[in-house]
Parts: sequence; structure tokens; C-alpha cells
Amino acid sequence: MSRGELNAVHAPAVLRPRSTVNAGTLIIGASQAGLQLAVTLRGRGDTAPITLVGDEPHAPYQRPPLSKEYLAGDADHGSVALRTPAWYAETGITLISGEQVTDLALSPGSHPGGAAITAAGRQLTFDRLALTVGAGARRLDVPGADLGGICYLRDLDDATRLRSQLADASRVVVVGGGFIGLEAAAAARNQGKTVTVVEAAERLMWRNVAPVVSEFYRQAHERRGTHVQLSATVTAFTGEGGRVRGVVLADGTELQADVVVVGIGVVPRTELAERIGLECDGGIVVDAHARTSVPFVVAAGDCTARPHPLTGEGRVRLESVQNAQAQAAVAAATLLGSIEDPRSVPWFWSNQGDLRLQIAGLSFGYDTVVVRGTPDSERFSVLYYEDDRLLAVDAVNSPVDYMVVRKALDRGTTIDADKAADAAIPLKSLLGAGTEAAA
Repeated sequence: MSRGELNAVHAPAVLRPRSTVNAGTLIIGASQAGLQLAVTLRGRGDTAPITLVGDEPHAPYQRPPLSKEYLAGDADHGSVALRTPAWYAETGITLISGEQVTDLALSPGSHPGGAAITAAGRQLTFDRLALTVGAGARRLDVPGADLGGICYLRDLDDATRLRSQLADASRVVVVGGGFIGLEAAAAARNQGKTVTVVEAAERLMWRNVAPVVSEFYRQAHERRGTHVQLSATVTAFTGEGGRVRGVVLADGTELQADVVVVGIGVVPRTELAERIGLECDGGIVVDAHARTSVPFVVAAGDCTARPHPLTGEGRVRLESVQNAQAQAAVAAATLLGSIEDPRSVPWFWSNQGDLRLQIAGLSFGYDTVVVRGTPDSERFSVLYYEDDRLLAVDAVNSPVDYMVVRKALDRGTTIDADKAADAAIPLKSLLGAGTEAAA
């Protein structure tokens, strides 16, 4: 595609290219999904050029440790890196770090391919395009939100900044009682900080777990010294000398703070997809095979809205490493013309200090929960059902129950709910004893 063709497809002015690179397959987003897509292409024998471009200055790295081991000081840049620098050269994958794609256009008509231009003026032409651009932290728009000491936790630089800020802090307020917020709260508390979690909803992790799990985590965090305030909305931040000193709630309460961690969710990055006319609705819309509304463009990871990975029904957006990697592998196969069964069991984990939560399946639409064990023992599991069909499990320090349910979901079978409620019966002995689950 020539410079003139690029402008003909997309009217806004673009930078004059400093250099042009034939990217072959261009993967925008040097995320775990982006790397997995490149790895899968090479693993399937694709020898064409692959270019992986990301706006962060770092090579692809693991995100889950950022709010856990990295924040606690038990991990560093090297330990979270997914590949060594030499690996990219050895596999013939061109990695471009620290360059944001500022313009993107597809070839005219029905011809596959197009071109991207980075902020540095580099033009990348491509035959196939993959968007693995992820999501950005949702910002809290209240007075004082730009004060120093107010931190978000989404990428490696965020985690490095927060770790440095925590070193000199004594009072930490965490805004948001979801996974990231509670993981950050546990890390701060384990460093001897006074920690308060402020959640606008009536319970913790309300989007993802049943009330019994929410209440367990509230009590467990408070037993360990964290103060939890529910149904509490932040209306402003106060400061002194340009740095945050307080968090003001809707009821007029002001919480003192040296550092504030805001974890109120993420927003999928759809700007580039919208720029080239892809369908977007709560994310870049893809089918079960990671295909967007343009045949030679695929997307994977947190930026996508996809069919349910087990049933193929509806449309969901999943924020997990497992989904990013599984969907990226499917996207790579699709680019190579291989349409395969994409069914996979979603799984996720959250380490909040010594509390390990493992989730398998999706609990959307549940009508029954079965609690195995006693929450007060801090070792139990909750099974979710809809019309007697097993949907998911939340396992707290119960890895065996987690693995059994994950296996049942993978097989497309259920587990008898009445028998599962008896913790004296090993869950493994019930595997396959129920009726076949809908797939």
C-alpha cells in the first residue's frame, strides 16, 4: 500500500513515514496475547515475517505478578519477562517496543492487507493484522484526581511506581474492592501499612463471585487488619503540596492517605479497531474463531467481546491470562486458514496474601450455589449451577475441588449438587456421576 492509498482510505493526516517495513503479519499490542499469537504462528510452521509492536518500552511480560509478587518485592523486571531478548531474533519475530501506532488503514476494496504508522514515523505494511491491544485502567474523575500519590495498577511502569510510593507510606487507601484492589491491599498490609479498602457496591468482587464468597473475603481481610468500607463512593481527593492526603466519601467522611490505589476496572482499547471500521460493542467484536468483521483481521485478549467460550452463546469480555492465550492461539490458527474447535474452560486465580482463590468456568446466570466446607476454616469451595447444570467453581485454598470442577467442565459433564454439598464425599468421586452438561 502506498502513502497515497493510506490517505485515501483514512482521511486524517498521518506522519510522513521515516522508514517502511514489510511486517507480513502485524500484531499490534505486545501483550501476552500478542506474544502467544506470534509463538503459535511460528509453532504451526508459518515462515512469513511477523512484527509485534507495542507502545510500552518493555518486551512482553506477565501481568498477574504485578499486583502480587512484584508489588511485594518478590519479583523484578527480569523475572516477569516472557522471553529473553535473544529469543525474538532466533525465531525471526521483529519486536518493536515503545512505539504507539497512531494511524491504521486497510487496503482499498476487498484486497487483504494495509498499513500502520507509528508515532516515530515508521510505516508497517501488512498482509494480515491482529489486534491484541488489551485494556486500560478506568480512571476516577473526581476533584483532586491528578494529585501525586494516586496510583493505578495496570502495567509494569504502574507497578514500579506504586512499589516505590509504598516504601515511604504508612496509610494506604484502596479504591475498588475487586481482584486488583484486594491483591494490592494484601500486599500493602503485608508491608506493615495501615490499609482501608473503599468499595462503592454493597459487597466485594460483586461482579464475579456469589455473596457468600464476598462476605468471606470481607471478614478475612478485616481479620488480617484491613478496614473495609462498603457502599462508599469517593467524591474527591484532598492534598497538600500537590500530593494526596485524603479521600473524601459521599457521606462526608475523609480518610487520611499517603498513597491511594485506584482499581475500579478497565476499559477495552478499541480506538484502532474503530478507526478501520471494525464492529465494537463493549470491546472489539469477534466470533468464536477470533475473527473480526473484516476477514483478515483477528483480535484476542482483554480488548475483545466474544461468544461464551463453552456454550458459544451471547457475548462476554473476559479479563484473564488464560483467555488471552487460548484466544490468541485460536486467532493464529484462523490466520493460517485452520478453523478449529475453540471450546475451552475459562480459569482464573487471585492471590490475596495467603488466600488463594481459583475460579474455573463462568458463573453468569447461576440460580443455585453449593458451599463445600466451612468458610471460617478459610478452606472451602462454592459450586455454581443453573437448572442443575454445573457452571463454575470458586475454590478458596481448595485446589483439588478446583481441578475436579475444571475437569468436569472440560468434559461437558456436571456434578450432582446434593452430593457435592457433603464435604465428606470427595468431589473427585462424583466426577461424571451427574447428567451431561450442555456444551
